[in-house]
Amino acid sequence: MKKRSVMIAGHPTSVSLEEEFWEALKGVAQTRGLSVNALIEDIDRTRAGNLSSAVRVHVLNALLNRA
Repeated sequence: MKKRSVMIAGHPTSVSLEEEFWEALKGVAQTRGLSVNALIEDIDRTRAGNLSSAVRVHVLNALLNRA
């Protein structure tokens, strides 16, 4: 598990994800032409629960949609 700091709407917060999710998140962000931080901000705007869980679900859905 790796915790990283990100800025969301100008406020620092931290997100804890397994390294595999961080790597996949980077790939999703690159595909969309966004920084990882910008993608996390987008995910944050539509989440209903925990940010780390929302990021994992977003990554999973992005990978499933590629297949």
